[in-house]
Amino acid sequence: MTAQAPAHRLREVRAVVFDTDGVLTDSARAHATAWKAAFDARLAAHPPEDPAQRRPFDATEDYLRYVDGRSRLDGAAAFLASRGPRPSPATVEAVAAEKERLFTERLRERGVDAFPDAVRLLRALRRAGTPVAAASASRHAREVLSSARLLDLFDALVDGVEAARLRLPGKPEPALFLEAARRLAVPPAHCALVEDARAGVEAGRRGGFGLVVGVDRAPGPGTGDALRRAGAGIVVHDLAELLPAPCEGVPS
Repeated sequence: MTAQAPAHRLREVRAVVFDTDGVLTDSARAHATAWKAAFDARLAAHPPEDPAQRRPFDATEDYLRYVDGRSRLDGAAAFLASRGPRPSPATVEAVAAEKERLFTERLRERGVDAFPDAVRLLRALRRAGTPVAAASASRHAREVLSSARLLDLFDALVDGVEAARLRLPGKPEPALFLEAARRLAVPPAHCALVEDARAGVEAGRRGGFGLVVGVDRAPGPGTGDALRRAGAGIVVHDLAELLPAPCEGVPS
């Protein structure tokens, strides 16, 4: 039996929850750049005893492995622990705060752009009356979506500010996405989750989402397979793959 195309799989659900950075907006690179500057400064000031652990933060591999999709504190703790003894809470907070300062500065100076394919898909879903939510561990999600002129396309937003207020655990726990589905009044089993981070894809699987879409915008060796192993039902390189044919509709 021939596998269904991505657009047909999306027709099986009643609502869609989107991650933001790297899925809807070209802000993941800004996050990775800010993390690299903060981590490299820490490594230079406090070099690990093992010379092999002194190498600079890799804005692709280390970003995907340790910080992508996680809260700032969780991401900082995970990377620092990979380069030496478990860091103290004060060290984690200091590095996370420096990353926050650097990212905020870049965001307010340059803003961010929406991916054109994301705009097309969101508008198609809105025309069809399909409820859509954005969910992100970032405290800047609202500002990022506003800068990219996407904020008005969503029925609900659960960002890092709301996650902290509600004391929601970070990815790969599914609480952030479950809250987004709750606000859309659609059970997770009838929702699709669209994510680019392995931790976020795993969260969707744990949360029982009816369809988990992995987004692999910068495909490298094994990146799509890693998303599938984490729990993605399908992997796309462009959100336009989720658009219906002109004669078809989208979920309603």
